[in-house]
Amino acid sequence: KGYTVDMLRGIFAEAGIDNALFNLGGNVLALGQKPDGSCWRVGIQHPEGQGLVGVAELSGKALITSGGYERFFEDEDGNVWWHIMDPATGYPAKSGLISVTVMGEEGLYCDALSTALFIMGEEKAESFWKERGDFDMALITDDGRLILTPGLDEIFTPADDCGYEITVIENA
Repeated sequence: KGYTVDMLRGIFAEAGIDNALFNLGGNVLALGQKPDGSCWRVGIQHPEGQGLVGVAELSGKALITSGGYERFFEDEDGNVWWHIMDPATGYPAKSGLISVTVMGEEGLYCDALSTALFIMGEEKAESFWKERGDFDMALITDDGRLILTPGLDEIFTPADDCGYEITVIENA
């Protein structure tokens, strides 16, 4: 889906379309602005319930989320098996993260990162962001925290009933 986001950007650019919003099921591309000149408002789904964790205001960016809360099954013993697999174990990734949202210029890059960071876990994801610095992210942990990078924090408004303790990572 991240690749498709990038292809759509190119197709619309060739057609002279500067303003559009695409949502490909967790993979969003915001081109330009809304007709009134404001940024597009894109919700980040709450991974543990109904509604949203909050809303990001986007322009010219991809916003892509990976989590185990939409594509999963529960076996007869109550074990939850989701689709994000840890290549080191061959089992669903259990990194302490339940949702990872990545914002950046390229959909394919953000799509790959959201999955990789989910598998890495909080500490490695934060280190990777500090090393690279070419994307922003929101990490939701299984112990009730929402961790934002400064670039995402600037454009993110948490829902009133977000339910997470919000912290912002310091710049590298």
